[in-house]
Amino acid sequence: MSSTAADVVRLLTVKGETLAVAESLTGGMVAAALTAVPGASKAFRGSVTAYATELKRELLGVDGELLAARGAVDPQVAAQMAAGVRTALGADWGIATTGVAGPDPQDGQPVGTVFVAVDGPPGARRGCADGGKVEALRLNGDRAEIRMESVRSVLALLLRELASEQTGNERAQDTERNGGF
Repeated sequence: MSSTAADVVRLLTVKGETLAVAESLTGGMVAAALTAVPGASKAFRGSVTAYATELKRELLGVDGELLAARGAVDPQVAAQMAAGVRTALGADWGIATTGVAGPDPQDGQPVGTVFVAVDGPPGARRGCADGGKVEALRLNGDRAEIRMESVRSVLALLLRELASEQTGNERAQDTERNGGF
C-alpha cells in the first residue's frame, strides 16, 4: 500500500467525496493501490480498465473523432477518460492514465510517453476548462517501472488537487470570519 494512496483515501473520506478511476496502460494498478488501503470503500467507487481503444469511446465517452485523429495516447484523451469515468460511476472525482509502457511505440508516441488526468467537482479547478487537469510525463525505465511511476504520478496529481482545494476552502472561510468577501 502506498502512502500516497492512503493519503488520497483519507482526504476523500474526510471530505465525504468519492473517486472513480479510468486506466489504460496501468491495467488496474491504480485501483489495486487504492483498494489496498483499509477503509477505501468509503471513498472508492470503482474503476474501468479500458485497455482497448474502442472501449475508451464506448465506456468512457471519449470522442471517437479525437481517438481516430490522435490515437489513445493524448492529453485530451486522458482528460476525457477522467471526466467520463467520473460521470459513468457517479463519483466526485475521476482520474485516468493513458500512455505507452512498451516495448514498442504506439500511436506515433515513444515508449515512456504517459498522460495522467484528474477531473473534479464543478468549481474545484481554478484555471482549468471542464474541471480537469492533465500532466504529460516522459518516463524512463522498463515496462514495469513506467507503469509503477504512472500509478504514483496520477495519485500524486490527485493528492495535490485535493490538498489545494482544501487549502482554498480554508482561506475562503478565514476571509469570511475576518469580514472579507
